[in-house]
Amino acid sequence: MARINTNIASLVAQSNLAQTNADLTMRLQRLSTGLRINRGADDPAGLIVSERLRSEIRGVSQAIANSERASSVIATTEGYLNEVADLLNSVKALIIEASNTGGVSQEEIEANQLQVDSAIESITRISNTASFAGLQLLNGSLEYYVSGVATSAINDLTIFGAQFGNNSSVPVSVEVVSSAQTALLFLSSVTAGSNPADGTLLSSVTMEISGNEGVQTLAFVSGTEFDDVIAAINTLKESTGVSASLAGGDITSGINLNSVNYGSDQFVSVRRIGEGGGFLQFHPEKGDATVIQRDVGRDVSAVVNGALAVGSGLDVELNTPSLSLELFLSAEFAQTTGVAKSFFITGGGVNFQLGPSISATQQVGFGIQSIAASRLGGTTIEGVRYFLDSVRSGQDNSLIGGNAQTAARILESAITDISQIRGRLGSLERNTVQTNIRALQIGLENITASESEIRDADFAEETAALTRAQILASAGTSVLATANAQAQNVLALLG
Repeated sequence: MARINTNIASLVAQSNLAQTNADLTMRLQRLSTGLRINRGADDPAGLIVSERLRSEIRGVSQAIANSERASSVIATTEGYLNEVADLLNSVKALIIEASNTGGVSQEEIEANQLQVDSAIESITRISNTASFAGLQLLNGSLEYYVSGVATSAINDLTIFGAQFGNNSSVPVSVEVVSSAQTALLFLSSVTAGSNPADGTLLSSVTMEISGNEGVQTLAFVSGTEFDDVIAAINTLKESTGVSASLAGGDITSGINLNSVNYGSDQFVSVRRIGEGGGFLQFHPEKGDATVIQRDVGRDVSAVVNGALAVGSGLDVELNTPSLSLELFLSAEFAQTTGVAKSFFITGGGVNFQLGPSISATQQVGFGIQSIAASRLGGTTIEGVRYFLDSVRSGQDNSLIGGNAQTAARILESAITDISQIRGRLGSLERNTVQTNIRALQIGLENITASESEIRDADFAEETAALTRAQILASAGTSVLATANAQAQNVLALLG
């Protein structure tokens, strides 16, 4: 049959040629962009997945950049702290030299004091000037703020890290569960004196007194009063670390020998030397008949926000993912169990965003306290807390005032403070930031490979498909021309 109004063969050829041209256009687009998915119609499901992967890639890339920036901040801070450590070490040498009063003149001591003053001023200046891109590092701007601290219970505190989450403040509750104790030996006046007890020694005795600071030997004659014994022991307490006092405030009660400081690393030991002093017997405490020669102290043990904190003397340290701090308790509070004291961390600190998502689990909070001389070297001496600035001229522990031994203790504490800050910063950089960067880089490689697998064009496949589409386009054009020419054959019927 020959019909001319509808050319079915032409329509079929046109339809196939249109599909071929569309496929050819798609192949050319993929080869020119390098992408298999250029719009949603190319692969709707693949587009959704690849866009999510692209978002993750951007987040991970920025997290790596944030981590590298955090590493730079830490490195800069550590550089300033290294200079402070050098200054403190130079001050230590000056203090030790000034203590050599047998070979150093007063003028030299005064000259050393001037150098100490200059070093301390330099430390405070570094504290005020250390910065990174406008961010003050060591002047206290990056430390945490607290409120409601009971100073009668907590003499000093340092917040190393706190996670706020969605809260405006972090409550902190501290309760002593095991009290701090000094080492203690008790000498009963009934044992040492006559009957009734009169607070004197029964016979001559030579005793060796040992403590954390050293060993000293004291000799007493028969009839020496307890007051004189106590005075002699206290005269040497800086050399032994052992102090003496009346057991009950009454000369007839006996003598307590205590370590100067609290903690399990403190001890008191008394040993009789020679023939005399057979009466000399020490007990754990008044009323306890057990005879001992040595006693050790006990560290405070406390619960902080429901977690058992590590105690050392009067210090309490807690290190959890949500809260890291160190507390220096007063002796009174450290010996009081069952009473909780609370305060709030209200803000401050520095927050490092180390993960690709904004959440508490992917952030690290860190506090860097001020290193000004008025904040370094906190040392409690006979109930008074001193800092590095007390070693300056005109202050309580200056070298000119002859307080080299106390100044040395404060300086050692200041060196420990700086070392701990540097150690914590180093730990944060090595164990958190650097490992985080390595983990994120591995994740970035794998996520990028997955996104490429879904979205990028396979050039081998696309060039093969392009060649096929070009051949089909040429063939389709030729077939369409033939289909259009077939209708002219009906003219032969009209003769």
